Amino acid sequence: MIYRALPASGHDVSWDVVNPNLSDGGRPLSTVKFRWENEGWTLDCGLGPQRSQVAIRVSAQWGIQQVLLFRDLDDPDLWLATDGSGRWGEVNGAHRTDLDGCHLVAIIGSPITHCIAIRQLPLEVGHGAEIKTAIVDPEKLSVVAGTMRFERIAERRWRYTRISPADSTLQELIEVEVDEFGLVLDEPEQFIRAQADA
Repeated sequence: MIYRALPASGHDVSWDVVNPNLSDGGRPLSTVKFRWENEGWTLDCGLGPQRSQVAIRVSAQWGIQQVLLFRDLDDPDLWLATDGSGRWGEVNGAHRTDLDGCHLVAIIGSPITHCIAIRQLPLEVGHGAEIKTAIVDPEKLSVVAGTMRFERIAERRWRYTRISPADSTLQELIEVEVDEFGLVLDEPEQFIRAQADA
């Protein structure tokens, strides 16, 4: 993998939200704070106008382990965990059979979950993969399974499936550039990188 490792001291990234379907008329940010702890990364994500917080736990190899969504309460409104083999469950122990086979999570309101896929997929330039993905809509508190496509078209250029923020459906493929860490810079018509601080 050509991407640099994130610094163990942490890393902060923000995007301006430019899609009117994701905005409340201002210039809200989608933010992510990376923290290294217990042999993996915790990603604390702020979702701009939705004022939701998402905590994503990933392994050192960027495999997703847990997703917690907080809206108005101290306790999570949504808590999902996976065993790494595509089996998902909720905090109460319920097995989410509808998510069986999902190896990625895509959260509407932030490009960060695309970054996780880019970091974990061992794709050479010119290769692609279709990945079953759990799509999380923080506003509706819904999680549905879908299939996303990722293609690596240059060293730091990727093409992947865009998610419609209006109805959580998968749309056309878009192309993005990533930085030295494999994190998306701008996503056409939705996000513009605001800042990235180590």
